[in-house]
Amino acid sequence: MWRLKVADGGNDPYIYSTNNFVGRQIWEFDPDYGTPEERAGVEAARENFWKNRYQVKPSSDLLCRMQFLREKNFKQTIPQVKVGDGEEITYETTTTAVRRAAHFFSALQASDGHWPAENSGPLFLLPPLVMCLYITGHLDTVFPGEYRKEILRFIFCHQNEDGGWGFHVEGHSTMYCTVYNYICMRILGVGPDGGQGNACSRGRKWILDHGGATSIPTWGKAWLSVLGLYEWAGCNSMPPEFWILPSFLPIHPAKLWCYTRMVYMPLSYLYGKRFVGPITPLVLELREELFLQPYNEINWKKVRHHCAQEDLYYPHSLIQDLMRDGVDLSTEPFLTRWPFNKLREKALETTMKHIHYEDRNSGYITLACVEKVLCMLACWVEDPYGDSFKKHLARLPDYIWIAEDGIKMQAVGSQLWDSSLAIQALTACKLTDEIGPTLMKGHDFLKKSQVRDNPSGDFRSMYRHISKGSWTFSVRDQHWQVSDCTAEGFKCCLLLSVMPPEIVGEKIEPEWLYDSVNVMLSLQSKNGGLSAWEPAGTSKWLEVFTSTY
Repeated sequence: MWRLKVADGGNDPYIYSTNNFVGRQIWEFDPDYGTPEERAGVEAARENFWKNRYQVKPSSDLLCRMQFLREKNFKQTIPQVKVGDGEEITYETTTTAVRRAAHFFSALQASDGHWPAENSGPLFLLPPLVMCLYITGHLDTVFPGEYRKEILRFIFCHQNEDGGWGFHVEGHSTMYCTVYNYICMRILGVGPDGGQGNACSRGRKWILDHGGATSIPTWGKAWLSVLGLYEWAGCNSMPPEFWILPSFLPIHPAKLWCYTRMVYMPLSYLYGKRFVGPITPLVLELREELFLQPYNEINWKKVRHHCAQEDLYYPHSLIQDLMRDGVDLSTEPFLTRWPFNKLREKALETTMKHIHYEDRNSGYITLACVEKVLCMLACWVEDPYGDSFKKHLARLPDYIWIAEDGIKMQAVGSQLWDSSLAIQALTACKLTDEIGPTLMKGHDFLKKSQVRDNPSGDFRSMYRHISKGSWTFSVRDQHWQVSDCTAEGFKCCLLLSVMPPEIVGEKIEPEWLYDSVNVMLSLQSKNGGLSAWEPAGTSKWLEVFTSTY
């Protein structure tokens, strides 16, 4: 049975932590864990989700909740109260309901003080990891038999009735996610007409009925190129040379929002290397399954701007297409030939310098899961046996979450965010004497989760912002400051500082609160609002050139 482990670093020599792994939440399969009755309860939850998958599409974290309530032997002793239509809602009734909820919610707190929870839903997060592990030859190591079953369970559960997969578990079918999940099933051993409910054949029909895989959006084109299922010639340019331009130029990647910048960084490396994984028999089969015409007859340059209508949330402008075609025509033919290829080599070296910097400063968790897998693949391409890739592998469990609908990949953990809001809700209950231990553990988690330093070295030259005194969205090791998470953590510490220390623990040092205020003020924009991760770095007009499908 599956079991959630908290604040556990394991024995892997390639993993490290700045706070003894506080907030870390990882799942592992233990064949001896649980009684027959408990395992039957898990299977019943899974069966119920499957039967109702078209009506209720998000999962309810039942596996995690069942485990915590079972391990704590929680028994609800506060009677349930109900208010009928037309009945008066009394103070006593409200107080009883609040007490009942507070005691139940306290039982869901982990041993290190945080509230574990899923932060997932998008259906494009897990397949790239499966693709990456397939390319690097580590699929069996990271995802042995039981893990594969749970991944396939998740894919089968979230296939739409029309045969496709949505951008999100509740979304309409898209080419992006349908191609991704189809490939994922095939890599995991499902035949072209196999899968629960004929998942593969239905998915392939949806793909072909909507134009074939040449209509996949930009990120999809890049991943298919890496897999050998698409040609780099059919991708819009992602030149790594932008990283060696003067940073004051408006088109420098430093001006991009951090999520865009961190995705572009490893993508530009893979693009610059024109990296393609091994062309296996499965890859050759997929070339025949995903397209409307023979693979070797596709005019890749003509499909560069193709995008399925279902995926077209923000169409390219004519200016964008002209600019990108111009880069392809005027620069790429030169940068791949001597002597200009020397410039490409320097650009690739600089790009990897930024990748390694970001990896080290985030404990190899990186900013989020999309960047995580791309950076991990870039490190493997640079050195398949290097420590950087091994450290990436060690942090993969941080992103894996299991619920009644199977294995999914978290966008990034939400430990701090969820826990700070939970603590505020519990303090508002005015039940300090009853839930004091819960508040004390939560307070300890907050104090241990605050980031205590800035990124290493000359971080501004690496286009990073101050982080000392901030709180992240997930855990301290990830190290990426967030304005609203810092505000929520700060507010919690203030609320708890005026409560009895013998009940909630010693209050946080004032100097750390000063640093929090400093971070929040540093993220304020000229218009008075606050940005999330870092100050706005460029003008709005740049969006005309940079927005994508």
